[in-house]
Amino acid sequence: MNTPARYFILVLVIIISLHYILSFAHEEYGRVTSISNITSKFRQKPIIDDLSVGATIPDSNAGTTTHPVTPSTTEKATVNPPSGSSNSSGLVYDRRANATFVILARNTDIDGAVRSIRDIEDRFNRKYRYPYVFLNEVEFDDNFKQRISVLTSAPVEFGVIPHDHWFQPDWIDEDRAKAGREQMEKDRIIYGGSVSYRNMCRFNSGFFFKHPLVQKYRWYWRIEPDVHFHCDINFDPFVFMEDNNKRYAFTITMYEYHATIPTLWSHVKAFTKLHPEHIAQDNALGFMSTDGGDSYNLCHFWSNFEIADMDFWRGPAYQAFFEYLDKQGGFYYERWGDAPVHSIGAALFLSKNQIQFFDEIGYEHNPYTHCPQNKDTWKNSRCSCDPKRSFDYDGYSCMSKWDKFMGK
Repeated sequence: MNTPARYFILVLVIIISLHYILSFAHEEYGRVTSISNITSKFRQKPIIDDLSVGATIPDSNAGTTTHPVTPSTTEKATVNPPSGSSNSSGLVYDRRANATFVILARNTDIDGAVRSIRDIEDRFNRKYRYPYVFLNEVEFDDNFKQRISVLTSAPVEFGVIPHDHWFQPDWIDEDRAKAGREQMEKDRIIYGGSVSYRNMCRFNSGFFFKHPLVQKYRWYWRIEPDVHFHCDINFDPFVFMEDNNKRYAFTITMYEYHATIPTLWSHVKAFTKLHPEHIAQDNALGFMSTDGGDSYNLCHFWSNFEIADMDFWRGPAYQAFFEYLDKQGGFYYERWGDAPVHSIGAALFLSKNQIQFFDEIGYEHNPYTHCPQNKDTWKNSRCSCDPKRSFDYDGYSCMSKWDKFMGK
């Protein structure tokens, strides 16, 4: 054998050896370069790539980790049927929205966060691989990151909340705020004495969608530690909302504690008088008030589950609304929650038909559970919850009011 031929064979052996080493050492490399995957490209080309394989870029914002490059716009193709279409690995290809899960958690919440991610992966996201954004007031520790990262092949990012978005503003009168907290503690109001709970409510009301890790997305699905998803979700809620002009979605609605928001509605009325231009036609005010807005019946959407369009929160109507409320100090002088603030904002500034109730999504946040009432949905989605124990028509639920308001 001549010298050039020997060199050629040597190079070929080296290349093949490197390929096998990379295939065993890196699962994604082996999957992408497998014969079955390569030949499938000729049979059916997917519209979107597997986002678990991608470059990483350094984040210049303080307190954030490096993160995978993700698309900044919705990738469109032929609209899916509700169940979507998938390849042999179970991934849904045809279309995906510019969306993310957003999880606010502390390092001590790791066990509950693991349970939540395991549930949503099993019931939905193993087929779609939507990314996750975890936010914390301090850096996530390595244990938290490692235990979360092994649960999904979707991109996961961890970020720190900017100081001004989380902590009580300097302009708040601390003596007045402290007096309010002490009174709520005496009245045994849940979280009545907690400053951190108030920080969380204010952050969720007006800042989470401004975080650098979240700004590139349009849609979000809020998930909290230690929640449960009881049914297979056989459609893409993000794409459904995008296609049907829905901008806010819920699964549970209930009454708020009046003692936590005694002056909120008066400030809402003051804002609507100042800015009537922001009030939507055919809005959902009638769900929350039976006297044209003079009084508030305390109904709100339970915001620990919500899927929504962040362009709505970032828009002029809601931004003006939040900034007005924030200046009143009620997040700290009282205990205004993000649930009534989000709910009232959606009810006033959206058409009622832009608000979606997802009966199909079985969801539990202790002590309340929503379980699908449609028998076929419950069966086909392999639900583990008991429809008879669903919170929907409990005496503390506002679901019957929503049904009546929507003419059902």
